[in-house]
Amino acid sequence: MQISAAIQSTRELALIEEQLLGIIGAEVPADRGALLLLDQSTAQVASLCGWDSRADASRPVEFSRNIIDKVLRDQAPAVFNGVVAGGAEGGQITAALAVPLVVFQQTRGVIYLDSTEPGAQFHSDDLEWVKAVGGIAAMVLENARRIEWLEGENRRLQEEVNLGRDMVGCSPALDVVLKFIARVAASEATVLICGESGTGKELVARSIHRHSARAGKPFVAINCAAITETLLESELFGHEKGAFTGAVTQQKGKLEVADGGTVFLDEVGELAVGLQAKLLRVLQEREFERVGGRQPVRVDIRVIAATNRDLKSAIRDKIFRQDLYYRLNVVSVTLPPLRSRREDIPLLAMHFTNNHARKARRKVKGIAEEALAYLMKYDWPGNVRELENAIERAVVLGTGDMLVPEDFPEEVLETEPGPAAQTRYHAGVRESKRNLIIKAVEQANGNFTEAAGLLGVHPNYLHRLVKNLNLRDTLTSEGVRR
Repeated sequence: MQISAAIQSTRELALIEEQLLGIIGAEVPADRGALLLLDQSTAQVASLCGWDSRADASRPVEFSRNIIDKVLRDQAPAVFNGVVAGGAEGGQITAALAVPLVVFQQTRGVIYLDSTEPGAQFHSDDLEWVKAVGGIAAMVLENARRIEWLEGENRRLQEEVNLGRDMVGCSPALDVVLKFIARVAASEATVLICGESGTGKELVARSIHRHSARAGKPFVAINCAAITETLLESELFGHEKGAFTGAVTQQKGKLEVADGGTVFLDEVGELAVGLQAKLLRVLQEREFERVGGRQPVRVDIRVIAATNRDLKSAIRDKIFRQDLYYRLNVVSVTLPPLRSRREDIPLLAMHFTNNHARKARRKVKGIAEEALAYLMKYDWPGNVRELENAIERAVVLGTGDMLVPEDFPEEVLETEPGPAAQTRYHAGVRESKRNLIIKAVEQANGNFTEAAGLLGVHPNYLHRLVKNLNLRDTLTSEGVRR
């Protein structure tokens, strides 16, 4: 009754094993014991819990492998009195007892007991009693192990579902990124995320943090490009009272606030050279001093950095430290631009449409086929961020329950559309733009700056129009200088 009450009072496998061995050890003249559970598919030991009446819990679990193998082979309990071959380091085994744990006619584990006392013996009553205990415990242990496995599997599947919940898409390029997150999240390695602006570098950093052991601790994002060098030092390291004018109290820096969690250094390539040396020390020693302070502050942080710059070129130009680069570039990933995963555009567009329609309290059913054709063809130099902004604009300015081409920015509509978007209106607008540009460039004798002035647009915008309207070959064939 005592054993039944104890082992059925919890679902935690390790606690059940400890309670079971403790109760058995109190009733049977044994010095040591072990509870071995087998892996159902490999028949190898998958779980091992030990008990020793004379040693602390940190001592390794000891048992006779020969006895365990015999009981598993015969699938029957056994008592061994006298010196047992294959004794462990804890002394010569003088008596041993082992009982298989059987569930549905399959051996799932073994209860093992032994003694190293001279003249020790186990009797038939001891064997029968441990057999009875094993009969009670076998199903409880199996159920606890099954529940533990199911809970672990549920967590794993939930993590897989959540892994890309903020990262919409189904392209092979995005799948590579998701697999990278899954691999590095569990580690403590410093991560460098590269990629063009708007590709979702902070989203990846947050996903790594959320699936790491630090998920319950702070995620602190620092934009290295948005703060001046003097202010950034105070932001990073904090300051002591009186360190400078206006420092009326002690202030913790973001590195200190993030203790135990993750620091995300966005646009780390813009970090001032003077601060790079101080950041390098933090990465090496995990300690720093507040501005105006003398006492070192130790922190436990994981660092994730991101940049849209080519740091190797920055190193050659002497504006980024090579040693800092190697400290940051422990593991790295380059996020693909949106133009490299066009198959994700429809999913992203609908995701943003639903989000912004809900915020704007508008009922939007979807995106018209001809509008989607323009979205698919446009190169999106601003990547996912630009797409989201274009969708938000269309939701706010649109009047119908479907987003149509007229709702989107002009630069999106300047691209060569797919067949679905070849309406008479849009084709006419496109042809008129082409004719205006050709005429202006001809009047300016091929000088793009003068042609832009004639059209009333910036020269850079004119170059983009020429590219989007596929006019380069036309202008070249007509001998117009660019």
